[in-house]
Amino acid sequence: MPKKYGIHTKATPHRFKAITKSGIIAWEEGCLKCAVCVKKRCVYKVYENRGLDARQMVDSVDNQCMNCLRCVQGCPKELIHKSVNPEYRSLGDDHYSPDIIAKLWYQAETGKIPVSGAGYPGPFSGQGFDGMWTDMSEIVRPTRDGIHGREYISTAVDLGKKLKHLRFHTDGDLTGDMPPLIDIPLPIMMRVPGFGSISGETIKGWAMAARRLGTLLFLPRERVHRRLNKALPFLVPEIAGKPKKGPRGGFRTRIVEITPEGEGEETFEAVNEAQPAGLWAVRLPLKEGVEKTALSLVKSGVSLIHLEAGYGGKGFGGEDIYLRDGIRLVHRAMVEEGVRDEMTLIAGGGIAMAEQVAKAILCGADAVVIDFPILIALECRMCRRCTKGLSCPVEIEKATPAWVARRTVNLMAAWHNQLLEVMGAMGIRDARRLRGEVGRAMFFEDMDEATFGPLGQGKEGFELE
Repeated sequence: MPKKYGIHTKATPHRFKAITKSGIIAWEEGCLKCAVCVKKRCVYKVYENRGLDARQMVDSVDNQCMNCLRCVQGCPKELIHKSVNPEYRSLGDDHYSPDIIAKLWYQAETGKIPVSGAGYPGPFSGQGFDGMWTDMSEIVRPTRDGIHGREYISTAVDLGKKLKHLRFHTDGDLTGDMPPLIDIPLPIMMRVPGFGSISGETIKGWAMAARRLGTLLFLPRERVHRRLNKALPFLVPEIAGKPKKGPRGGFRTRIVEITPEGEGEETFEAVNEAQPAGLWAVRLPLKEGVEKTALSLVKSGVSLIHLEAGYGGKGFGGEDIYLRDGIRLVHRAMVEEGVRDEMTLIAGGGIAMAEQVAKAILCGADAVVIDFPILIALECRMCRRCTKGLSCPVEIEKATPAWVARRTVNLMAAWHNQLLEVMGAMGIRDARRLRGEVGRAMFFEDMDEATFGPLGQGKEGFELE
């Protein structure tokens, strides 16, 4: 049995005061001046240690409050209240909601899985991955525990082409050459986000994290510089169009990703000249007919497809297709043609939570790529001031690489543990076995059709007796 893969975490506090979900409002007008004020009875001493952060204009009482509500219930004039912080409500957008951002902050700070305490409070159906559930039928077995080590659960995946069969000479040597194949211990890779207050130090921190985790970091070719030489085996340069011919067009990394121009055969020839001994990936935008394009590329020799969705996990060009459905289309096309094991499918774009990693693999992906979660881990508020040329409120670009790396490793550790929990509850002990295992998933559309489809379609004005 291989050595168990574990991610060591270290609590890494925020550089700035985090925006809390609720705040305290204390009205002084009408105070009875009680001899023993409820504020003095606070067991956490938040009122005694109260102060104002002049740099951020944040009242420390909101961050220190443990939400026991003793002061709220004990004030005889009901002058103390807890209310939702309007600044918290303004965080993020429809896709990266305030609750998702707060959970990502917690995971990056502690490396632990966030626990709501009262169960899942969100919707039970929706678009994309929200309309999909996982089968946890094996959770009743006490031995299904990959985190604490009573059962070994592997999260390792292979990138590249797998041979259908092996042939040997009479002397026992393998005939032919083995195609390039890379294994990583975690089916989660990282990519530099499309926007953000990102500096060279930030990217260096992400590269350090990729090296510690043994995973890969996708980044634009122009962002690869000498300071990242130690992490080169864990970097994936992204280039647009055909790479240049000759020695200068080659790369020292194990994988190169390109966005193709023209036919797949032309792209294959151009990349082979620039990187003949390495592994290269092709990034395909999620849009109508992507499965046909992917199939054509695989038949021309491509072994690594990166299916990319838009910011919110939807297809490009205004098409109403989600990453979940795009993965299933490409996976099915490969299975039907009998070439699924000749390629690796990576999915990215819009993956915001750890549960979506398992769901993407269930749909047919081998691994996923995340981008904005690693930016939010650095206290990003998704305010988009950076896109307007304004300063970052948390000065991400000034963070040290060591701090960036620790926060990123903590986030990935929390996601890794959640993946282990999901796989253990399913009774699956290998991430490669999880791929395409839709029998362990439930889709809202299928359940809705099975339940209400036999009733037929109701017309306007139709009434049931």
